[in-house]
Amino acid sequence: MVLIALVAVAATAQPEFRKWEKGTSPADVGKRLAENWVARSFEFESGKRKFVIYPEICTWYGSLKVAKDIKDNGLQLRLAKKFDRFLTEKGRENISEQFHVDYSMLGSLPLEIYLQTKDARYLTFGRDMADKQWSKTTDDGITAEARYWIDDMYMITILQVQAYRATGDRKYLDRAALAADTYLKKLQKENGLFHHADDSFFYWSRGNGWFAAGMAELLSELPKNHPKYASIMKSFRLMMASLLKYQAPSGLWRQLIDVGDFWEETSGTGMFAFAMVKGVKKGWLDRKTYARPARKAWLALVGKLDENANIKDVCEGTNKGFSLDYYRNRARKTGDLHGQAAITWTAMALLEK
Repeated sequence: MVLIALVAVAATAQPEFRKWEKGTSPADVGKRLAENWVARSFEFESGKRKFVIYPEICTWYGSLKVAKDIKDNGLQLRLAKKFDRFLTEKGRENISEQFHVDYSMLGSLPLEIYLQTKDARYLTFGRDMADKQWSKTTDDGITAEARYWIDDMYMITILQVQAYRATGDRKYLDRAALAADTYLKKLQKENGLFHHADDSFFYWSRGNGWFAAGMAELLSELPKNHPKYASIMKSFRLMMASLLKYQAPSGLWRQLIDVGDFWEETSGTGMFAFAMVKGVKKGWLDRKTYARPARKAWLALVGKLDENANIKDVCEGTNKGFSLDYYRNRARKTGDLHGQAAITWTAMALLEK
């Protein structure tokens, strides 16, 4: 009877994340999103760019995690095989050797494939990229790839955290924690949010989303007795509390978080929802306060998908801007991988035990 009671408690621990109307469950939507990704060509194949780029890796990572959690072995295999071209000499021509966070984070993907397949080729590939990232360091002791852009808080974090997950070597976790703490001290504002840049005083949604997602990944692994844990958790909770104030009635967040007449944007929303779901499930955030807003965001995101699982209203790639009109007039894309990645991460978080 005790065992039955414990199971019953576990099953209702987050009831907001358990029951879904037809077509809105994380398993069903996540599969659609992963199939959307696996069927896509790489952007370098169309000539749009020369190298595989971070939004592709972000979407791919989430798709792999979803496929594992829904126990779709065939989908897992197809997603893993999609990477095999990059293990060849010819395929490496489409991997940038530039010492840059946007390219280095590619290493997080083969590390996930290793975690799922235990094929040592992927471990070597990803671990080498994680170590290369720390081959040059700043006076702060963090990677010289650091730009002190808030985007880096996902790009650096996911690579080093994945290396820790794959190897169990604490140095990777320490690297990620040191980088996060250093960035937070320089960039986070009193309200918990982040300006787009030190000379661009706007709370751009996706820019803030990179921090939310990166810290959710880091805190998932960082032990409570780690010297950086308390300060990073405090910053994470401060941001989540601030975000609650700005969620639109629809469940989405706006292109500029704190400007009430701006359009509602899906990539930032997906990242915030991912972080909140993780926070509730891990016990970092109060369920009664955060679970319903996270669920509302998920359902709003699902409502933005077209019949081919392409998400609408994704802000195009955006450099820092210096006026409200700059952000207001950014193109609203459908199927842009920044948005595909973010909603896939939310599905991933909802599916995780």
